[in-house]
Amino acid sequence: MELIKRHAEQTLERLAGSFPAVLVTGARQTGKTTLLTHSPLTEELEYITFDDPDMVSSLRSDPKMFMELHKPPVIFDEVQRVPEIFPYLKMAIDRNRSSGMYYLTGSQQFDLMKNVSESLAGRIGIMHLTGISLSERTGRPDQRPFIPSKDFLLSRRNSPSLGSPGRLWQIIRSGSFPSVVTGVVQPDDYYASYVKTYVERDVRQLTQVADEMQFITFITVAAARTGQLVNYADMAKETGISEVTAKKWLSILVTSGLVYLLRPYAANVEKRVIKTSKLYFMDTGLAAYLTKWRTAEVLMTGAMSGAYFETFVVSEILKTFYNEGMEPPLYFYRDKDKIEIDILIEDNGILYPVEIKKTASPSKKDVGSFVMLNRIHSAEAGTGCVVCPCSSLGIIAPEVFSVPLEAI
Repeated sequence: MELIKRHAEQTLERLAGSFPAVLVTGARQTGKTTLLTHSPLTEELEYITFDDPDMVSSLRSDPKMFMELHKPPVIFDEVQRVPEIFPYLKMAIDRNRSSGMYYLTGSQQFDLMKNVSESLAGRIGIMHLTGISLSERTGRPDQRPFIPSKDFLLSRRNSPSLGSPGRLWQIIRSGSFPSVVTGVVQPDDYYASYVKTYVERDVRQLTQVADEMQFITFITVAAARTGQLVNYADMAKETGISEVTAKKWLSILVTSGLVYLLRPYAANVEKRVIKTSKLYFMDTGLAAYLTKWRTAEVLMTGAMSGAYFETFVVSEILKTFYNEGMEPPLYFYRDKDKIEIDILIEDNGILYPVEIKKTASPSKKDVGSFVMLNRIHSAEAGTGCVVCPCSSLGIIAPEVFSVPLEAI
């Protein structure tokens, strides 16, 4: 299998130099184990996986002896399966604290983060690994978070191109999971297995979902709403569940890394601002599979093409922050007068407005809503941009650029 160099390697090295333990978390099958077993920093370390029942039994039989047998530095994979390990990790770290002692992975975040925060607060660096980013596909070494200042955008003028629009839509349709990107498995075969595994191994084990088929229906309902405001009542009605259950189930999709909820920007803005979050699937390939968009050509010309392009751009921007080990400072703006900005990126008191357009030739009218930033007195307005499938960096208006997707 072809290995794609992950930008998160640099973050792994940084966290390992600062913390006794590092946790690599994120959705299932995003490459967490591969990152640790192939990174120059950790590839020679002892590797223990708690997918192995013998290892789970050994730990539970005598935790102290288990820790003695597997001294740091060591990789412990799938630690969410053995929550009892966390107090012993804490004791081992406190007894002989040094950087880079334990490298942990965990596919699920339901109980995992609770155990981490209770036992290893201040002792562990946490990084969220997503699917393969566009810049990782094209081999660009620069992994900076997408904060579209003028200097940043100018530095990306020579970003590698994807080529034809068809190539972009093939990527959007196939998705970003490593096994799909590297061609190990065909997308639809992969996602059919993924949904089954996700429900059977994760949801059933860790939550109270009474009807698994109904939960899969709910995931599909959510996928059909990618790029839209969350409407729990509507989702509940279409799935045949209560609104309370819809909220719980969407929370499951968020905490397991499949869905991201983009929050509205509401700081020091008048009360007419809409307070509902927007729903985005982190992987467009999974969403397209669930909603039965079978080919890139049909998706590109279909009714959901704008929503899928927007979803893809949002997920790519999110990846740049996660790969740097940062919580994404992303918001959107929409008010009751229907003034809307797709993304606001907040950095050092500056708000950068970002529009997302499927057209390769955005115009000045596409950024008319940027003027609403003048109403926000708690932050300075930064450079604006429109991310679109254009071929090169362009100027739309003063301090507003058109930005190729590859420049993210």
